[in-house]
This record gives sequence, C-alpha cells and structure tokens, in this order.
Amino acid sequence: MTTLQEVTDRVKAAVGDDSGLGKSLKFDLKGDGFIHIDGGTVTNEDKPADLTMTISLADLLEMGAGKLDATMAFMSGRLKLSDMGLAMSLQPKMGALFARMQ
Repeated sequence: MTTLQEVTDRVKAAVGDDSGLGKSLKFDLKGDGFIHIDGGTVTNEDKPADLTMTISLADLLEMGAGKLDATMAFMSGRLKLSDMGLAMSLQPKMGALFARMQ
C-alpha cells in the first residue's frame, strides 16, 4: 500500500519549483490526510486552498496512473470539487501535473 508520504514525495517531485497551476490546490484524502500545493510548495497541511478536491488516496493514485478518469470519478461521487468552474479551467494544467507524477 502506498503511503501518504510516498504520494506527497511524488507530488513534490512533479511540482518542482512551480506547479504551474497559478492557484493553490488541496487534496482532502478522506481521513488519510491532505496534500496542499501552492506554487512550488507541497505540504500535508490542512489549510485553505483555491480548489479543494476530496478523493480517497486509492482513487487519487488511480487517477495519477491514468486508470480513473476524473470526469467519471466526479460523476460517480468518488471525487468532489469545491469549485467546478475553477476545476474545469485548471483541468489541462492538472492533467500535466498528473502526467509528471507517473
């Protein structure tokens, strides 16, 4: 089983000096912790973000591996978004970030 720290380290490596998102992003991992991305900073802090994505750690890993489509995850209730409009506008940038995590 992949740990929160292992996923956080993969996100940090993918983000590098700057996530390229232009907004802060938080993954609320449904009781398994948080991953907060703001520019080039990646932490496990539960602090406010422009966009919060609530998803299980297992589903985040599936999305990162390209095995779970974000739209299908949202439609099935496996992914919740704090701001759908912002999520849609960031989709290409988030896709690029996920691609760097693989």
